[in-house]
Amino acid sequence: MEDHFLFVILAALVPLLLGFIWYHPKVFGTQWMAVSGMTEEKMKGGNMLVIFGLTFVLSFLLAVFMRFIVVHQTHVMSILARRSDSSDPNSEASVMLKKFMELFGTSYRTFKHGVFHGTIAGIMLATPVIGIIALFERKGFKYVAINAGFFIVAFALMGGIICAFS
Repeated sequence: MEDHFLFVILAALVPLLLGFIWYHPKVFGTQWMAVSGMTEEKMKGGNMLVIFGLTFVLSFLLAVFMRFIVVHQTHVMSILARRSDSSDPNSEASVMLKKFMELFGTSYRTFKHGVFHGTIAGIMLATPVIGIIALFERKGFKYVAINAGFFIVAFALMGGIICAFS
């Protein structure tokens, strides 16, 4: 279980590291500033420790959620763990879980599979959320494309790390 936690933390670092690249002025940073209404003056006004700290906390929540999306075995474990006798290693649920994990514990546990599901999550979850916010904030397509693109790539990498290594 400790290994799972370490890779969730590693995956939570992805949005921070990718953000340094994605929102760099030579990549999408200049365009993002223009379409979001951000200025150099506003950028200097924030408490970066708080911004990066909260970004990591929120990214950690995304990484925990991503585990449920990319590791299919998690669903079986959660179903069997709800049984009242699940803590008994000789119970029907525990025996069934052990047998299931012996047979299917490593099925679909590759970086590629995690990237696939992470990409789908970025398209089906992050893009609509960003799109709805953009509609009400009167932002255009470019705003949605830059920010949704970031989360599609971030979710893909997070999914790949979590699926392959935890």
